[in-house]
Amino acid sequence: MKNYKNIALKENSTIKEAYRVIDNGAMSIAVVINDDGTLLGTLTDGDIRRGLLGDLELSDTIESLIFRTPTVCHIEDTKEKILEIAVEKKLYQVPIVDNDGKIVGIEEVDELLKPTIKKNKVILMVGGLGTRLRPLTEKTPKPMLKIGNKPILETIIMNFKKYGFTNIILSVSYKSEVIESHFGDGSKFGVNIEYIHEDKRMGTAGALSLLECDLDEPFFVMNGDILTNINFSHLLDFHSFNNSKATMCVREYDFQVPYGVIEVDDQQITSIVEKPIHKFFVNAGIYILSPQTLSNIPNDTFYDMPTLFDALIEKEEKVLSFPISEYWLDIGRLSDFEQAQSEYASVFN
Repeated sequence: MKNYKNIALKENSTIKEAYRVIDNGAMSIAVVINDDGTLLGTLTDGDIRRGLLGDLELSDTIESLIFRTPTVCHIEDTKEKILEIAVEKKLYQVPIVDNDGKIVGIEEVDELLKPTIKKNKVILMVGGLGTRLRPLTEKTPKPMLKIGNKPILETIIMNFKKYGFTNIILSVSYKSEVIESHFGDGSKFGVNIEYIHEDKRMGTAGALSLLECDLDEPFFVMNGDILTNINFSHLLDFHSFNNSKATMCVREYDFQVPYGVIEVDDQQITSIVEKPIHKFFVNAGIYILSPQTLSNIPNDTFYDMPTLFDALIEKEEKVLSFPISEYWLDIGRLSDFEQAQSEYASVFN
């Protein structure tokens, strides 16, 4: 995504200011936002010229020229969906908004069509025992179980590759030879794969202390038993644009209490709520970390990712959540495995 801030206008901006923004932005478009970043509309060079051909002057505001129902995509939309919408609408740029309608960037069709390789590392935690999936995992590590006729881990890696992330590190332990035999150095899959070997349980963050390479860019960490089609480029952009130290993907989870809930104040019933629904955000097992966070991870010690986030929060570092609403499934139980088998074709093909 391109940063939108150099092409942003307010409703009371003048036509002259709009001309300068569109010209300097080199995108042939400006976005109009309010004070909290909500997208109000777009403005093009053609919109301005039509206004000037009427009775408007360069000193007038752009308020009457704003196109207030622009086509937008959402931050969780895939590259393919954005391209499909852009082609259908004959657009060269598409504003990207979050779930609150606030603009987060601009996608350019030409950039989406370029095969861009990014140097950010992707670290996949694939050393778990998969005990809840036995007997399937007695001879096969969980990430190598086949869904849609290919291992779960292969789908994960190819999804990252689709967005240009080809530098993969696999943190392996249980039956690691099965994983290494299938993927090797990654060349037959068009990626570069390195391995971290855990001799004991290290946790989702502790294994990062075993890294031998120097990291100078934000990097992904993801559990190796998750099927998702989120836009990894948008996740990285969100992390970078907001100068986050650590970003955690979260999903909304709701739970309905099966009874009427009674609120009491000193024995006096104050309210009765019948079967209320409580909503929470839960950890989705996908993260982006900036390299500085590694100094918080102890060596040769079990250390989970939530513990790392707690430590960063205590230090008042910038720690953000990235809500995802697209397909996501944690394959932890046999029922999840069966669900993934039935849904795979419609989501990933």
